[in-house]
Amino acid sequence: MKVVITSKLPNIITNYLEDIRIDTNSIDEPLPPIRLRQMMSDTDALICTSSDIIDRPLMEAAPKLKVIVNYDAGSDNIDIDYATHRGITVCTTKHILTQSTAELGFALLMSAARHIPEADKYARNGRFSGNTNHSLMTGLDFYKKTLGIFGMGNIGQAVAKIATGFSMDIIYHNRHRDKQAELIFGATYATFDELLEWSDFLIITAPLTLETRHIFSLREFKKMKKTAVLVNIGRGAIIRESDLAAALSEKIIYAAGLDVYEYEPDINEELKKLDNVVLSPHLGSSTQATKENMAICCAESVISVLKGGITPDTAINKTVLI
Repeated sequence: MKVVITSKLPNIITNYLEDIRIDTNSIDEPLPPIRLRQMMSDTDALICTSSDIIDRPLMEAAPKLKVIVNYDAGSDNIDIDYATHRGITVCTTKHILTQSTAELGFALLMSAARHIPEADKYARNGRFSGNTNHSLMTGLDFYKKTLGIFGMGNIGQAVAKIATGFSMDIIYHNRHRDKQAELIFGATYATFDELLEWSDFLIITAPLTLETRHIFSLREFKKMKKTAVLVNIGRGAIIRESDLAAALSEKIIYAAGLDVYEYEPDINEELKKLDNVVLSPHLGSSTQATKENMAICCAESVISVLKGGITPDTAINKTVLI
């Protein structure tokens, strides 16, 4: 049996795949598509990342392929319909990275609202000369403010739990009401327009779908408070980045924090010029423990399918092996 791994993962993964031949990418750059197709010709399993496009032609080049595991919470880089048609199990690691992603979301929120990157540059550049300027980088308070969550899934609920520590009022928009989340966090369901209009802070945690693609554009930003801070830890293309750059530049909203991008890894050049947006390079899951646990999760999902013929809990097309 063989598994292809498209990027360098924590070494602990080899301890779990010791009986399986591993063909891995040993450099810190994505595999060229031609090289990946060559590696796939005789593989039984694929462990990939969200930067890899796993489409029908690639899967057609892998006649023995039985399982794909995305080293990520999402799966919009994979042709799920064709994989299911082929009987290929598709898994993710979404239940592993929930807490670390939520924590980064709040870190971005606080950094944008309190001008942390700006303040860091100011201090490093030797401009700090005592607290004589009492209007210097004044930011926004969190205590008892309204936090809007777009997507009350696992990550959204982890965000809500953090927000309770600030005594924030939590509102959310989801495809369906989540009465359990409402009970646990005191959250209130809001229509999409209400979410935009009422939120002091708004965090996007939703997946990318046909319905959510570019759902945040200039029209939506104009409905938000001028003092609102927007954070995206979901998927980049949920926001039309050119419109966000305009909204930030024209002070239509106060600030933003982004960990994901519309055309990742490319970042809108206008956003890079702005001081009121905090940018991070898709680090939602980047803690040592989370990365290792994601690698273990990938290995266990592969083993479940290849050695046990069992549909793992991580599968998102669970009907394949039933």
